[in-house]
Amino acid sequence: MQTPPSPSDAITVSNLRKTYRIREGGSWRGKTRDIVALDGISFSVPKGQIAGFIGPNGAGKSTAIKILSGILRPTSGEVQVNGLVPWTNRIAHVARIGVVFGQRTQLWWDLSVAEGLALLRDIYGVEPERFTRNRARLADALDLGAIMDQSVRQLSLGQRMRAEIAASLIHDPDILILDEPTIGLDAPSKLAVRAFVHELCRDRGTTVLLTTHDMHDIEALAERVIVIGHGRILADSPFEDLRTTTLSERILELDFHDTPPELTLPAGAHETAREPHSLTITFDPSQIPAPALVAHVGHLPGLDDLRISRPSIDEIITRFYADHAA
Repeated sequence: MQTPPSPSDAITVSNLRKTYRIREGGSWRGKTRDIVALDGISFSVPKGQIAGFIGPNGAGKSTAIKILSGILRPTSGEVQVNGLVPWTNRIAHVARIGVVFGQRTQLWWDLSVAEGLALLRDIYGVEPERFTRNRARLADALDLGAIMDQSVRQLSLGQRMRAEIAASLIHDPDILILDEPTIGLDAPSKLAVRAFVHELCRDRGTTVLLTTHDMHDIEALAERVIVIGHGRILADSPFEDLRTTTLSERILELDFHDTPPELTLPAGAHETAREPHSLTITFDPSQIPAPALVAHVGHLPGLDDLRISRPSIDEIITRFYADHAA
């Protein structure tokens, strides 16, 4: 018997499968075969949480997002988003979610941002007073005042993405689905978008499902990471748990006046790079704690400086994908 969704969950996915049938050989007479895009995935997202949904190209992310958005119908399985089945309650469903596709626009190229928002007001049936209030709030939070009267085609990519986020929120959705929301943005624009998403969840309790190849977005925003690969859920945990289980090594960088000396390292540490004036040592803190390693190298002749860091999130995710490659 299927377990009913928890009332505290905004999104519930149970044993979701999606299979595409393709024809080989470029002819309508060619043989067909099935491609499994989603192979029985299950997960839930509580109300008010920011969840990262990541995976390599071809993992099944886009298919899952399209099903959650009501664009695609699955082959089998169950989905509820705010208590609605996306593909059977489509009109009611889209009125309660916001979606931002970083490589597509929901605004109209030849209309101004203000005109596009007004058109969405009519499409969603937003009451005039609520629309005025939401437009003012979003324009202030996303710094849209100077571009409201510009056509969308005249905007920079950063300006357009901020306008797209406003468009997705003009009707007060409970759930926001972000697909590559910072693609192509410069650093200040990325920081602005991340700050806004944080405030949205904190102040309004909006649930956010974030899918992106920018792992810094995931690290900055997601309370939890769902990793998909080959159509299956490979991991579902806080990012720190994924870091610990995937790549727990630390990095010790040493700078010297002159050529670094030769040295013997304790178990759990090994030299990974040597430059004319620097050394890089990778170590496992469960075998050699950082203070002990620093004490071991701290008296080396000519040592100028040292730094300890963790592998970057990109290195961690790359290692995870490699460990789970088919």
